[in-house]
Amino acid sequence: MLSIESETIENDDFDSISDNNLESADNQFESEGLENTNGIFLVVPAFNEEKTVGEILEKISALNYKIVLVDDGSKDNTYKIAKKSKDKYPNNIFIYRHVINRGLGAALKTGMTGALKHDAKFVVTFDADGQHDIGDIAKVCKPLINGEAEVVIGARPFDDMPGSKNFANTMMNLLTLVFYKTKVKDSQSGLRAFKAEVIPDLNILSQGYGVSSEFIREIRKNRLKLEEVTITTIYTPETQAKGTNALVGLKILLKMMFDIIK
Repeated sequence: MLSIESETIENDDFDSISDNNLESADNQFESEGLENTNGIFLVVPAFNEEKTVGEILEKISALNYKIVLVDDGSKDNTYKIAKKSKDKYPNNIFIYRHVINRGLGAALKTGMTGALKHDAKFVVTFDADGQHDIGDIAKVCKPLINGEAEVVIGARPFDDMPGSKNFANTMMNLLTLVFYKTKVKDSQSGLRAFKAEVIPDLNILSQGYGVSSEFIREIRKNRLKLEEVTITTIYTPETQAKGTNALVGLKILLKMMFDIIK
């Protein structure tokens, strides 16, 4: 089985930080409802996110979470801004770069591999475009920390979702149910949390947005205990322009069909 750990990392611009710089297990922090952030790593894929990436990295770092930022071939100042944030929080931010834009799935695999290299206990995927509420990090982590789940998905309220996205995401939930026999509230959510120990068993192949549905498939295949928690989504013109739309949904559908018949 191809695991995430086997993913080749292109142009690794990762600034190595020794394990001695990681916070010790008994350090306690006050962080949006979490007393202890030790071992929690956020994987943040970023493609042309110069408007939001710096603020997001610094707000998360200020709460003492670790971050693996993956610059997925950005053509703007995403990398330069991320480096400035790293200068402010050198022990919290780790940076990887892809030479070219490889897609969301590839960026997440690179980031999750990076988190595992630094002995992450819990890995949270978090978008760089400003759509997620940083306070929701604690919400998706708590069921893992309390031993109630192995994977947690942050479910967006569809009632608050713009019409076109509501339709596309509803269809993807239905397709995920049909093809992967798993009913979830929000199959395409970008805010998820995993126990690090389950990540090497996830056989993720998609380079693009299809990774979200593949996560659901792998959760079912590996019989992982799944919980969903309601999260807040911040809609802006930039966030509405990204994510699952009709064309993306069609591509994912074709990939699902191919996976079934091959």
